[in-house]
Amino acid sequence: MIRWLNLALLIAYPVAWFAPLLRAGLLPLFGLSEISVISGLQSLWGTDIFLALLVTVFALFAPMLKTLGLALVQFHLLDRRALPAINLLGKFAMADIFLVALYITLSKGIGVGRIETAWGLYLFTACILTSILLGALESKKPDASPEIPDLETDRS
Repeated sequence: MIRWLNLALLIAYPVAWFAPLLRAGLLPLFGLSEISVISGLQSLWGTDIFLALLVTVFALFAPMLKTLGLALVQFHLLDRRALPAINLLGKFAMADIFLVALYITLSKGIGVGRIETAWGLYLFTACILTSILLGALESKKPDASPEIPDLETDRS
């Protein structure tokens, strides 16, 4: 069940990337009425390439790599010893939720326009938190890899 929920994230993440995260009446950085991860990244690439690169890594690559890595472990195509590194990717993926929250807080604090969160923010947050939970559950599982017999001691 856990492995199929993890694979469902491979579909849920792209949906969340294009879903509206927030609606803004006026926002100097974006100038859009609805902002998604993808539209926000498009705007960032035109204004701040370094920040756009960071957000691209944390919002797109880290969650997908973590999900794919966890799937490889779950289907016994990657050694379980890779789980700490895979779970670290999940922690980096959470950084983009912080960035969105920071944008909302800053824009509300400055009093620039009206900001409303949209359903995509909740979907994206749910994807990230589900991924972290699945990684933690997988880490708690006992090592179920088959024992490889030692050929040296089996020769009697």
